[in-house]
Amino acid sequence: MKASLIAILFVVTTSPLMAEDEAPMITPVQRITMETAQTIAQAAIDACRKQGISAGVTVVDRNGIAQAVLRDTLAPPITLPVSQKKAYAAANFNAATSSLEELAKTALGNMPEMMLGAGGLPIQAGGSMLGGIGVSGAPSGETDEACAQAGLDAVVDDLEMSM
Repeated sequence: MKASLIAILFVVTTSPLMAEDEAPMITPVQRITMETAQTIAQAAIDACRKQGISAGVTVVDRNGIAQAVLRDTLAPPITLPVSQKKAYAAANFNAATSSLEELAKTALGNMPEMMLGAGGLPIQAGGSMLGGIGVSGAPSGETDEACAQAGLDAVVDDLEMSM
């Protein structure tokens, strides 16, 4: 008992104290699991298939790094880099890429790693930005975005409950 009390006092007296107005030195970061990313991607593919569309889907983490990538059997190869660029833009701007189309006419539109057209959505839950999804392959960006939304809808309730 005496040894425990001495150990506690040692830790308390030698630990640096942080004033109330100081910011913490680390930040906890929420991330989706690989399985969640795969579920989102598969649900987006399924939504496109229901409309007779073969698509490519990329789910990225909050840093824009691919976590799940799927290309339907007959989707053209170009759908993969396009879906990745949409997901990257959605994650980095924390916005639907359809809302960023005006930025395509600016210097940001010339950045090769981003696509600022419809089809990308941020992944958000519990007030946290978790990543992005991009879909490519439909005849319109709006349809790509609807498939992306279906991917998010497949997990959003579970994500909200887990936060």
